[in-house]
Amino acid sequence: MRPSLLAATLPDGRLHLQEGPIDLVIGAFGDAAEMRRAYAAARACFAEVLPGLVGELGGLRRPAGEVGLQGPVARRMAAACRPHRAAFVTPMAAVAGAVADHVLAAMTQAAELSRAYVNDGGDIALHLAPGERLACGLVAELADPRLNGRAVITAEMPVRGIATSGRATKGQGGRSFSLGIADAVTVFAQSAAAADVAATLIANAVDLPGHAAVDRRPAAEIDPDSDLGDRLVTVGLGALSAAEITAALQRGEAVAVTLRKAGLIEAAVLFLRGQAEVVGAEELLANKELPSAA
Repeated sequence: MRPSLLAATLPDGRLHLQEGPIDLVIGAFGDAAEMRRAYAAARACFAEVLPGLVGELGGLRRPAGEVGLQGPVARRMAAACRPHRAAFVTPMAAVAGAVADHVLAAMTQAAELSRAYVNDGGDIALHLAPGERLACGLVAELADPRLNGRAVITAEMPVRGIATSGRATKGQGGRSFSLGIADAVTVFAQSAAAADVAATLIANAVDLPGHAAVDRRPAAEIDPDSDLGDRLVTVGLGALSAAEITAALQRGEAVAVTLRKAGLIEAAVLFLRGQAEVVGAEELLANKELPSAA
């Protein structure tokens, strides 16, 4: 095993895999022997993930569809972004979700499991056998990680991926940039990669263009390797009125509704400054007492 690759069993029995920026927490449920096979498959699969992505990094940072990609994770990223190529998006918008999908697929091909999940920094791929279910907490702000809601995914639902994006920059607790001002946008979709790119695009749309309270900087000034180049990303947000918060959320809601009608997502929950908009999540939400943007 490479010295940079961490593989450890957590005290509760879950598996922790980490290399470079990729940090997975994996849970598997079922017969003990099947769980061991699943975790062994996850370790073996994960060892190839980062080297494969690094080998195609130049193409992954180009707009979706410009470059043919070869590796299994890279192809998942490209496939998730392809329906959105009319907008500016690179395959990097789906990287965390695609890694989660890839590792989960290796586990379920190697073992019979009742439930399993791969959590890649909050972007989660799910496996549910018939009759099974998993609960997921919704958090509006990374800096204040209290539960703001709870979703329950059942095997009968088409949801097999969850992803969250928003205004947390690399220096403020998050791993990626946003063009918008959402505190968080959580998306439920048929795969984690699909949820990942959709959460990015919806969070970008939660915005007040030209508003003086929004502090923006070119992404390349903060991270020279960013796939966003000189596009302005949000680095700070001042005071907003309730009406402005509602207006920003409604811009994101419009994108979420469009993606849901196109069959690209199942549901989304959008958070900004204590208000929320919910798109198509009625059957998912166990706690419906979310703050309203209305």
